[in-house]
Amino acid sequence: MDIQSTTRNPPETDADCVVVGVFEGEDVAHDTPGGELQALLESGEARRGFRKLAVTHAGGKRWVLIGLGKRDEFDPERARVAAAVAYGRAGELGAKTLCWEVPHHAGDEVVAGLVEGTLLRDYRFDRFKSGAKDENRRIGALLVSAHHDVAEPVRRAVVVANAQNDARDLQNTPANAMTPTALADVARGLADELDGLTVDVEGREGIVARGMGAFAAVAQGSDEDPQLIVLRYEPVGLSGPRLGFVGKAVTFDTGGISIKPAAKMAEMKFDMSGGAAVVEAVAAIARLGLPVRVLGVVGATENMPSGHAVKPGDIVTAMNGTTIEVNNTDAEGRMVLADCLAHAVAEGAERLVDLATLTGAVIVALGSVNAGLMGDDDGWCEEVEQAARTAGEPAWRLPLSQEYADMIKGRYGDIVNSTAKREAMSITAGEFLHRFTGDVPWVHLDIAGVSWDRGKPYAAKGGSGWGVRTLVELARRAGRS
Repeated sequence: MDIQSTTRNPPETDADCVVVGVFEGEDVAHDTPGGELQALLESGEARRGFRKLAVTHAGGKRWVLIGLGKRDEFDPERARVAAAVAYGRAGELGAKTLCWEVPHHAGDEVVAGLVEGTLLRDYRFDRFKSGAKDENRRIGALLVSAHHDVAEPVRRAVVVANAQNDARDLQNTPANAMTPTALADVARGLADELDGLTVDVEGREGIVARGMGAFAAVAQGSDEDPQLIVLRYEPVGLSGPRLGFVGKAVTFDTGGISIKPAAKMAEMKFDMSGGAAVVEAVAAIARLGLPVRVLGVVGATENMPSGHAVKPGDIVTAMNGTTIEVNNTDAEGRMVLADCLAHAVAEGAERLVDLATLTGAVIVALGSVNAGLMGDDDGWCEEVEQAARTAGEPAWRLPLSQEYADMIKGRYGDIVNSTAKREAMSITAGEFLHRFTGDVPWVHLDIAGVSWDRGKPYAAKGGSGWGVRTLVELARRAGRS
């Protein structure tokens, strides 16, 4: 989709469909010459409540009037939702070029939300559909009309939304095509394209040579070569703190010997969602040219049962020397992340965030509304939580404590990868990861509930790309400090 900003009034543009929002207690700011929009409100056909829609025609254009609710409740996330809802109606009307009139007194973040909601709603994954694609029903262009120049927030929003959609492509691709090697190739391609971004990749031999026994144990059941993907974004002449983003990328998770039930196992192609978010967020940060140093570490592997797979009861040694009793081979993500976190610390990360579809328990606790957030530094936890909220990807903090850490103590090794009791399972997984972060401030985001099928108007089914906006926002804030 072609996205442009303009200071021309919507009737003066080439758009064949114009979206105008109206807040509760307010009237239409700029009506059509014949007053058709205000007439819709006065007749009751249009309403000011959030997401309420009405349509009319005037001056050779379609006009969509959408309720925005209370002005003091309208934020970037509501802008995304409103834009997605309006896009859906405009598409039903056969629109080709859509124009959003930015609400009066709305800030740049709302402008960005309108762009993001439109692009995310426009997303399709039809790579494996046979036959000709029906592009005639697609809206081809978006104009963002405002009294002042909004070119910069529009540009930023396009980069971020496209990165999120690219992450959704990685998530939605089936595991026979999105192998660990294929994900590494995507990262290499981004490094070839973007200034300041480099990528190093190591396979099974390199992972073993680094002493990453936990990562290697998960990978040993699969014939697919695992990949340790390390992305570095280093702007020229920039010094200062280095952010470390770590992503779990289990490209398919059968559960290994502790095999999962067959029902919905196909969804386990989404177990690489954290890694997808890290790869595309680092790429977006490079495209935006943000003044911040970023290290991205992604552990990519399959978790498969076979004659050479890790077995329940095995003991493996992680990169930092910690020995792990493998009580459950379906608690594999934390083992991959353990070595990746230790590697990020060894590579000089000074603030850590990991993203992982780690536990089903977090879905029971928080559903698809919030990610679970855990961490060992109150200030860093608050900074990540604020960035996530600003990005419209909220996270809810869960506690860590010595009592939870004691629950993962091992009988034969230092720690177990899964507790015997089904208690505090998301938190004990977090405590497991905590053993591998050293003294570096760290936040863990359990994204199992928010990574696919969110039901949002702009991300209803399939991969959601959750985390891309949060990581970019964190980098943006770090670049300002």
